[in-house]
Amino acid sequence: MTHKTPIGIIGCGNISDRYLQWCPKFDILEVVACADLDMSRAQTKAEQYGVKALTPEQLLADPDIQIVVNLTIPKAHTEVDLAAIAAGKSVYSEKPLALNRADSQKILQAARDKGVLVGCAPDTFLGGGLQTCRKLIDDGWIGTPVAATAFMAVHGHESWHPDPEFYYKAGGGPMLDMGPYYLTALVHLLGPVKRVTGSSKTTFPQRVITSQPKYGQVIDVDVTTHLAGVLDFASGAVGTVIMSFDVWSHNLPRIEIYGSEGSLSVPDPNTFRGPVKIRRAGADDWSEIPLSHSSDVERGIGVADMAYALRSGRGHRASGDLADHVLEVMLAVDQASQTGRHIEIASAITRPAPLPVGLAKGQLDA
Repeated sequence: MTHKTPIGIIGCGNISDRYLQWCPKFDILEVVACADLDMSRAQTKAEQYGVKALTPEQLLADPDIQIVVNLTIPKAHTEVDLAAIAAGKSVYSEKPLALNRADSQKILQAARDKGVLVGCAPDTFLGGGLQTCRKLIDDGWIGTPVAATAFMAVHGHESWHPDPEFYYKAGGGPMLDMGPYYLTALVHLLGPVKRVTGSSKTTFPQRVITSQPKYGQVIDVDVTTHLAGVLDFASGAVGTVIMSFDVWSHNLPRIEIYGSEGSLSVPDPNTFRGPVKIRRAGADDWSEIPLSHSSDVERGIGVADMAYALRSGRGHRASGDLADHVLEVMLAVDQASQTGRHIEIASAITRPAPLPVGLAKGQLDA
C-alpha cells in the first residue's frame, strides 16, 4: 500500500469541497486538516469530511503536513504561498498563481531557496479529455499544428455566484478567472507562447448582483471584462483567444486545434472529460474519439502528481513554472492593449510531460 502524503487545505470556500472530496481518492494523498480565517467555516468542513479544523497559523506549524493546498481568494495567494514555503512546506495554489509576475517570481524563488515545490491549478489538463487530445497531436493525427482558437464568453458570475464581487476586482476578470483553464490547455497541447498582442475593454462599469444572499448589491468593476488576444507559439502555431464577461450568448467552440492534416475539437478545459472530436483532411464529418486516458479523476490530481514528484525527484506537471508562464501570457493581453504593441514573453518552459496511458484509477506514475 502506498504511503500517504499528509496535506492541509487553507481556504474553506466553494472550491474546497472538490478538493476535500477528491484528494483522498488518490492513493498517495491524505487530507489531515483544513483552515480558514473564519474558524466556523473550517469547523463546518472539518466535521463534514472528518479532518482537523485549525487556524492557518496552526496548520502551517503542523510538522506532519508536507503540502499546503492554498484555496484562498486570488489576492491572498502570494501571502499564503510564501508563508507555507517559509514553513518548509510545498504548496499547491488555486489559480492564478499571483496577480502579477513580480509576486509569482518571488514565490518560485522562495521555493527554490527552501528546496520545496510549487504547484498551481488548473490540473484539468491531466484529465482524460485533454490527455487524449495531447496524444492525438503527438501521434500526428492532425499533422503539424497550424493554428488554434479558444473562446470563453459569458455574462459574468453575478447571476449565480453567492459572493461574486472579487471577480470584478484585481485578480479577477475573465482572463485571470477562466483564462488559466484555456491557456494551460493550449500550452499543454502546443507548447509555450513566445509573443502576444491583443485588445481589451471594460464594457459595464458596474454590475448588479442577482444571486443570493447579496441580491441587489452593486459592484464597481475594476478590471477589463472583454479581452481578445493573438498568441504566437514557439512551435509556429498562431492562437486566437477571446475571454469575456460581456457576452449574453454565442455559438463559438471552446477550443479547436487546426493542423496541416486535420482539425481537433477539444472538450471544455474546465472539466476532466470529453468529448474529443477529430475531422481529418477529406473526411465528411467529425468523429468522436474514445478517450485514451481515464476521465474518472477530479481536482486534486495535480496535488497527487506533485506528491509523487516530491517522493521520486521527477518533475511535476501542474507546476509553478507552468502557471507563471500562463500568468505572463494572460497579463500580456491587457499590456498589449494598453501599449499598442506586441509583448514578448520572457518565461521559457517546456510542455508538461503527458501522462502514461492505462494508469489505474486514483494512481499516477511514481
